[in-house]
Amino acid sequence: MKITTETGERHVLAVTVDNEAGILAKITGLFSARGYNIESLTVADISADHALSRITIVTSGPPAVIDQIIAQLDRLVPVHQVTDLTDQGAHVEREIALVKVAGTGEKRIEALRLADVFRAKVVDTTLSSFIFEWMPDQVRHDERK
Repeated sequence: MKITTETGERHVLAVTVDNEAGILAKITGLFSARGYNIESLTVADISADHALSRITIVTSGPPAVIDQIIAQLDRLVPVHQVTDLTDQGAHVEREIALVKVAGTGEKRIEALRLADVFRAKVVDTTLSSFIFEWMPDQVRHDERK
C-alpha cells in the first residue's frame, strides 16, 4: 500500500461519535485503507453520560481529498457530525507532553535540573516520581497560507 503524499493543506477535523468499542479502529482503518495520513489524533469524552466522544484528527491533503475524507467519515454509522475546524477561521493549536519520571535521591535532583533546562513544569509529584508538563511555543493560526 502506498501512503498518499500529495502536497496539500493541513486540516483539523473534529468528529463527534458514539462512545462505543471499536469506533476509533473504524476511523483509523478508513484512513489507512485509503492511504491517508493522520498527523495527530486525540479522543475525549464530551458528554455527562459518557455516550459521546470527540475525535480530533489532523491530516493533510488537497481540497478534493479532504472533502472525500469528510464524506467518508460522515457515512460511518456511529458518527454524528464531522466539522473541519480549519474552515472556521483563526484558532490556537497547542502541543503538550506529559512525562512521568521515576527515581529517588540524586536521580530526582537530576530530573528537576533537566526539567528546568527544557522549561518543563512539575504538575504532580510523589516520593518516587514526578510528572512533568512540557509545551513548545504556542502558535496562533490567524490565516491559512
